Amino acid sequence: MNRAEPSLLYQVKQLELAVRSQLDDVVRPFGLTTMQYTAMTVLERDPDMTSARLARASFVTAQSMADIVTGLTERDLIDRHRDPQDRRRLVLSLTDRGREVLAHCRGPVADLERRMIVGLDTETVTQLRTALRDCRRNLTDPSPPK
Repeated sequence: MNRAEPSLLYQVKQLELAVRSQLDDVVRPFGLTTMQYTAMTVLERDPDMTSARLARASFVTAQSMADIVTGLTERDLIDRHRDPQDRRRLVLSLTDRGREVLAHCRGPVADLERRMIVGLDTETVTQLRTALRDCRRNLTDPSPPK
């Protein structure tokens, strides 16, 4: 019996689920969920984001992000403040404590990523990064290349 290869969509979803499960285990000792960790890393790369923009960048709904922000704010991991460029807007950024928690997560998360790519050479990892970025762009850009 000749079995068909699973679709790429199925394989990507399986990888996402495996990463999510493992990342949950990695960040749990630091008192974080995967979604909280993701939001914090987004803020680390791009501080002073609105909650709506953070939700989009973290791939969650605005309502889910509101819950995430509440939890992180209550734990003094992120701060909500007026945007220095536009005082009407409220933006979010990491607190010193939030940066400290992320620093503690960095090693275990890097170990997880190294486990994920065991057996792949540097060129293959670079190609994988490029392919994943291109696939995401193809699905999210309003007019992807044909």
